[in-house]
Amino acid sequence: MLDPVLARIDADLPAAMDRLSDLLKIPSISTDPAYAAECTKAADWLVRDLETIGISADARQTPGHPMVVGHGGEGGRHLLFYGHYDVQPVDPLDLWDHDPFDPRVEGGQIRARGAADDKGQLMTFVEACRAWKATHGNLPCRLTFLFEGEEESGSPSLIPFLKDNADELRAELALICDTGMFDPQTPAITTMLRGLLGEEITITGPSRDLHSGSYGGAAINPARVLARILASLHDDTGRITVPGFYDGVTELDPSVKAQWDQLPFDANAFLGDVGLSVPAGEQDRTPLEMIWSRPTCEINGMTSGYTGDGFKTVLPSKASAKISFRLVGQQDPFKIRDSFRKLVRDALPADCSVEFKDHGAGPASSMDISDPAFEAARQALSDEWPNEAAFVGAGGSIPIAGYFGDYLGMTALLAGFGRDDDRIHSPNEKYDVESFHKGIRSWARILAALSN
Repeated sequence: MLDPVLARIDADLPAAMDRLSDLLKIPSISTDPAYAAECTKAADWLVRDLETIGISADARQTPGHPMVVGHGGEGGRHLLFYGHYDVQPVDPLDLWDHDPFDPRVEGGQIRARGAADDKGQLMTFVEACRAWKATHGNLPCRLTFLFEGEEESGSPSLIPFLKDNADELRAELALICDTGMFDPQTPAITTMLRGLLGEEITITGPSRDLHSGSYGGAAINPARVLARILASLHDDTGRITVPGFYDGVTELDPSVKAQWDQLPFDANAFLGDVGLSVPAGEQDRTPLEMIWSRPTCEINGMTSGYTGDGFKTVLPSKASAKISFRLVGQQDPFKIRDSFRKLVRDALPADCSVEFKDHGAGPASSMDISDPAFEAARQALSDEWPNEAAFVGAGGSIPIAGYFGDYLGMTALLAGFGRDDDRIHSPNEKYDVESFHKGIRSWARILAALSN
C-alpha cells in the first residue's frame, strides 16, 4: 500500500512545488488589516485545493480571518490535522534578496515568506493525502483538516471557534506540523512544550528622582532594592528560589532521557556559537534538559535612573524589571505568580512600594507518549530519514497543542520538518526542498502507520 504512494510523491514533486509556489504568492499577513482580503484569498485557495482531492471543505467566517475546515476519508483512526496559512509581516523589506511573495528555488531551498512557517509545512500533509488519493482512490483513514488564519497575530478567534465547533472537530488524535527537525538528518516528534508566565514589576521609592550627592545614603534607592530581589531568585546551583516553584515539576521519563543522551548535541558548540562556554542553569542537569524539560526564571529587561549618554548622578524614583518563567509538567502559573509577588512584597524595605503588571500565563503541555500512535509515528519517521527519530522537547510554547487538550480533549502529535536556519519571522525565510519532499513522504508513512 505504501510503496506506490511514495513513488507517486516522487514523480509528482515538480507539480507539488508549483502548488506550494501558488500559495506562497498570496501575501496573507494576518496582523495587518490591509491584507485582510489576501488572507481570505489564501483560505479560498486552500478550500479549492482540498476539494481537488475529494475533501469536503469550506472557509468559515470568524470575527477575524477565515478558518478552513475540511472532512474526508472513512474508517480507521480519526485524525485532525492543523496548520496555519497566515504569515508574518516582511519588514524590513530592504533586507530581502528579492520580493518575499515571489517564491524562488535557489540552491535547493524554497525562498519566500511563509515557506517554512507554515505554508510549506502545511502542504507536506496535503500533498501526502493527494498521493494517497491518486494511488488508491481514497484516503487511508478518516481525516479532518483545520487551517487557521490568525496564528501569527495571537489567534484571537481560535478558542471561540474550537468551543463552538467542538463536536465537529473532535478526533482521536491531533497532528500539528508547525515544528522542526532536531538536525537536518534527525527527525523529531515534539512531546513537551514549556508554558510561560510573564511578570513586570515597578518598585517606587522617593516621590521624584533625587540628587545622589544630596540624598545618597539617607534615601532608599529602588534600583538597589530591585537588584537585590532579582539576585535572590536563583541560588548558587542555579535553582529557582520562589517558594513552591517546583511543585508539579516531573522528572523526565528514563527512556526519553536515553534518547536525548544519544542525540548528536554538542553543548560546547551550542553555547560557543553565542560566545558562552558554561551552562548556567541547574547544575545537576544536562543542557538539553535545561532547555527542554526544566523550568526557568529569566530577567528579560531592567530599567531605572539615567541610561543616556554621559553621566548623571541621579538617585532614581523608580526601578522596573520584566521577568519570564518557562514552566514544565504540572506547574500552576497562577500559583507561581502569587508566590513570586509575595516574595517581592516581603522583600520590600520601608518607604518602597511595588506595582505588578502581568504579561500572560499559560501552563506547559506534555503529550502522552504511551499512546501507541507516538511510537508508530516515530518509527515511520525513522524509516524515511538517515537517523532514528527522537521524542524531543521544545523550549518555547505552541499554544494550539494545549488548546486541543483543553477544549477538544485530544492529544497532539507534533512533527515538522523545519530547520534551525529557516529564518522564520526574518528576512529571506526559506524551506529546504529536501524538507518539503521528505516531509511529504514522512506524512505518507505516518498515515500508513496510524491507519493500521
